Amino acid sequence: MVKVNLLIDDLIKTIAENIVKDVSDLEQIILIGIVTRGYPLAIRLSAQIGKISGFNPPVGKLDITLYRDDLESKNNVIKLKETLIPTSIENKIVILVDDVLFHGRSVRAAIDHVLDYGRPSKIKFAALIDRGHRELPICADYIGTIMETTPEDIIKVNLVEIDGKDLIEKNDKKD
Repeated sequence: MVKVNLLIDDLIKTIAENIVKDVSDLEQIILIGIVTRGYPLAIRLSAQIGKISGFNPPVGKLDITLYRDDLESKNNVIKLKETLIPTSIENKIVILVDDVLFHGRSVRAAIDHVLDYGRPSKIKFAALIDRGHRELPICADYIGTIMETTPEDIIKVNLVEIDGKDLIEKNDKKD
C-alpha cells in the first residue's frame, strides 16, 4: 500500500463547504454515516458544518448488512452493528456519508434501509473519495476528491476513531 498525500480533514472541509452552499436551510439536514467508516466521517462533517454555519446537523449511523445484495457470498457469517437514527427523517434532507464510493452497492443498500425509517424530502450522498467504476447508476452529491483507479486497485481509508490514525492508502494492482 502507498500513502496518498491527502488530508482527510481537508476533504471533509470541502464537503462541508459544498453542503453549506447547496442547502438553504441547514436545519433540514440529517447526516447518516454508513457503518463503519461513514459514521465517524459524518460526526466530523457535522462539526465542520457547525464551524462554517453555527449549526451542527444531527448525526446517525446505519448498518446496511441485511440490505446488501451479496450476503450469500459472506459464508453465512453476518455480524450486525448498531443503527441509530437520532430524529425523524420525515420531510428532511438525509445526507448519507461514506468513505469510498466504488460500485454503488453500499449506497443502494443504505437508501433501502433509510426508507424503512420514513420518507425524507431528499436523499443525498457524500463520499470522501469517489474512485469510479460504478455497477449501479449512483453518484455522489458531495465529494472530497476523485481518485483515478483501476477496478482491481484497493483504496483503504484509515480513521483515527477506528484505526488510530488518519491515512488514505492505495494499492495499485498494476505494479
